[in-house]
Amino acid sequence: MSVITRSSTVDGILRRSARAFSERVALRFDGREWTYAALDAAVSRAASYLLGLGLEKGDRVAAFGKNSDAYLIGFIACARAGLVHVPLNYNLTGSELSYLLGQSGSRAVLVDPALAAALDDVDGEGARGVEHRIPLRDAADSLLARVSSGEVPQVEAEVADTDLAQFLYTSGTTSRPKAAMMSHKALVHEYLSCLVALDLKADDNPLHVMPLYHSAQMHVFLMPWLAIGATNTVLEVPDAGEILRRIEQDGHRAFFAAPTLWVAMANHADFASRDLDGLQRAYYGASIMPGPILERLQRKAPALGFYNCFGQSEVAPLTTVLRPEEHADRPDSAGRPVLFVEARVVDADGHDVMPGESGEIVYRSPQLCDGYWDDPVATEEAFRDGWFHSGDLVRVDEEGYVFVVDRIKDVINTGGVLVASREVEDALYTHPAVAEVAVVGVPDEKWVEAVAAFVVRKAEVTADELTQHLRGRVAPFKIPKRITFVEALPRNASGKILKRELRA
Repeated sequence: MSVITRSSTVDGILRRSARAFSERVALRFDGREWTYAALDAAVSRAASYLLGLGLEKGDRVAAFGKNSDAYLIGFIACARAGLVHVPLNYNLTGSELSYLLGQSGSRAVLVDPALAAALDDVDGEGARGVEHRIPLRDAADSLLARVSSGEVPQVEAEVADTDLAQFLYTSGTTSRPKAAMMSHKALVHEYLSCLVALDLKADDNPLHVMPLYHSAQMHVFLMPWLAIGATNTVLEVPDAGEILRRIEQDGHRAFFAAPTLWVAMANHADFASRDLDGLQRAYYGASIMPGPILERLQRKAPALGFYNCFGQSEVAPLTTVLRPEEHADRPDSAGRPVLFVEARVVDADGHDVMPGESGEIVYRSPQLCDGYWDDPVATEEAFRDGWFHSGDLVRVDEEGYVFVVDRIKDVINTGGVLVASREVEDALYTHPAVAEVAVVGVPDEKWVEAVAAFVVRKAEVTADELTQHLRGRVAPFKIPKRITFVEALPRNASGKILKRELRA
């Protein structure tokens, strides 16, 4: 019996759904509809086209585009062809884009024509390695135009579940991104974890608006829903007003968004007038959900169940979930590990900490990446003592619920005392004039690192008033030495705050 016949690959997810739900609508985008059979056929045509360019198994293909049906087809086609898909943030330009193209060694780029100008500025190693620029859509020679009709070829590529399917670049909020090497096996295991933990159903009519280049929207939601035959609607970019309209008009029952988007929806002028009663399950993750926003959403739709999704790119990415029935008792928890994830919380010496104590959460899981591409030092550092070291500082209660304290790199060493930036942020969020806040450590001659807060205001308030507000809420050494007011916090497209930019 061959390895191939016993493998479960990413493209096999769609192939099986095409057999089971052939004429059911799989995908809607910009007025176009794809049945499962038509989508699977398009993927085979796209895979054959990519291989016809001379690309070979294991070659990297970058994807530089906004959400579209063509973007999804490109991803699954790479999987079917044995190519490694490299999703890139469509906001990148210049040296950042050059670095990722060069570091990944991408031979081809699937690109939205509207974004192609950014590739013209790519230089150095990033430019030298790219042999093919392939328009994703909106062009006569685009991938979408090539695969929408015609004979369905037999794709001549043998792909096993141990082969690499994708590079997932870490968010790079504290350092330069690293490419987590994801196998088909890791992703397929994660899809099953998501189906079990998030109660995904075939009749959910899900709406997808967060960027597909980010692992959460693609691998926690879109691919698992395709696995069970759901009809998926994809929007090119997230817009709060349009999302509210769609939920009311089209009867979407399930929806995922970063907390920043939930905040925008709850604060939108149409929020009060829109009927959201049809929405049954709401998912969020990537950062904390402000308590007042969660309460506002729950008052608007009392029957709506909220799921807090926590994880990281290296674990494909879902690791823990807080379910709706658990929110009342532990609204600040990230939940408990999902089906295929085993977790421990350890101290600096690798020993388990007691319940309630802080430590690093470490994982064992078939969902884990195979290491970091072309970075053996980082791989060895992360995978040690038989566990993957996440860099997340958490505490766990006696029932196994995880509470995120901070990223270990975001813990501030001020005068020899450690301060978790998240604790200070939570205290500042209790002031009614604070819309958003990020706390970082900045160099200081006296303290080595000083606690510094960056605050987005929603009402007039002074730094002195915020300092007084913190007294009694946090220890004196945790009170920021400086508070800076800003119009907005720098974020990546998944909603994570780029603290390295604030430190700079």
